[in-house]
Amino acid sequence: MTTPFYVSPQQAMADRADYARKGIARGRSVVVLTYADGILFVAENYSRALHKISEIYDRIAFAAVGKYNEFENLRIGGVRYADIRGYSYARNDVTARGLANVYAQTLGTIFSSGGEKPYEVELIVAEVGSAPEDDQIYRLTYDGSVADEHNYVAMGGNVEQITEQLKRHHREGLTLEAALKVAVDALSRDGVGEKRSITASQLEVATLDRTRPQQRKFKRLVGGQLTRLLGEAEPAAEVVEVAEEGTAQTAPEATPETGEE
Repeated sequence: MTTPFYVSPQQAMADRADYARKGIARGRSVVVLTYADGILFVAENYSRALHKISEIYDRIAFAAVGKYNEFENLRIGGVRYADIRGYSYARNDVTARGLANVYAQTLGTIFSSGGEKPYEVELIVAEVGSAPEDDQIYRLTYDGSVADEHNYVAMGGNVEQITEQLKRHHREGLTLEAALKVAVDALSRDGVGEKRSITASQLEVATLDRTRPQQRKFKRLVGGQLTRLLGEAEPAAEVVEVAEEGTAQTAPEATPETGEE
């Protein structure tokens, strides 16, 4: 008769946390920071189809690192939650704090259950307010923990080095161009502090712009607009394009079955 293999609950939870952290660290980084007119999202992402940054509702956006299929499921669930709540009550009743609480419960349940592996994801849920002091940024980790962040936050990759760069260079009231350069500079630092080159083609960039007259504040920065903000030379036939992502009121975008982290 063999002796049953026993692992203490503390060790089991520590192993699950270590597993999730390693998976998240392998993903390319995402930076979210405030600027004068709203909130800026910048992700190192070579894919034009598999988004790390998405619109959830009128003033709310979502960013993630880790396993694409896992955080895409969470994104879709967030859009459904926002749509149902906005339809049942009022659009103003859909808030980043409420969405963060829903995500925290989901991630916490998955992490603490013994039957499946934890999600290898970290999320940011942000809401732009009518004034800078009303902006909200929430960071959610793999175990359902929620942190109320201010001014800037980074996830994935070499997060400590990136956060240190943001701490040094971020200031309140930055223009969009200045904030974008701060974000890209932080993302371009590797583990030993040396700077590498990151171009517009390697970035996914979006904003929650409080100055937009529309109800929806989310806007992607692509094409010629992004290259100009970065100070890069534009291709001869470049077309200036600003793409908006649909919410639940529009037709949902197709969800690929696989994707890189």
